[in-house]
Amino acid sequence: MKIITTPMCEEIVKLAGISDYIINKHPDDENGDLAIVLSESKVEMDSIAVKINTPKQVFESIKKVSKIAGNEIDDEKISSFFKDYPLCLKYLNSHFKRDINVKVYSQFLKDIVSDIGFNIVSDDFKYVIYPDYLKNTVVESDNLVEIPSHNEISKNPFEKIELRYGILENLI
Repeated sequence: MKIITTPMCEEIVKLAGISDYIINKHPDDENGDLAIVLSESKVEMDSIAVKINTPKQVFESIKKVSKIAGNEIDDEKISSFFKDYPLCLKYLNSHFKRDINVKVYSQFLKDIVSDIGFNIVSDDFKYVIYPDYLKNTVVESDNLVEIPSHNEISKNPFEKIELRYGILENLI
């Protein structure tokens, strides 16, 4: 089976135990059997869509891809991948509820903000959280929190979570 993955999903593919794959930002440009892509990506070939915004999503994505690869990894082994990332570990198996109202621009940030335990509202908010690529569309001017998206950030999902969650934890 010829597997194609995008650069953003490569770490998930490797951790799932797949060593024979091709990396291409545009999987349909390759002659492959299966693409492993982010959930918002659309491809013509058969694909597995993964989400990697929160520690729980990373965990489930590794599990899903390893199962498809015929190399299903047990939960304990997957959990061990998180050991060097304190914020990933903190949020992997915990649920937090915080009394902080925030307005959020973008779905991927809603996943993260919900995981941290903030209340997502459209009025009467303390902070406005937005991805860097929407900087010019944010209409609010106070208490703005810019989060790095895909371009100026590590492709490693653990490092990405550490950076983004670290920024948001500073609001607590």
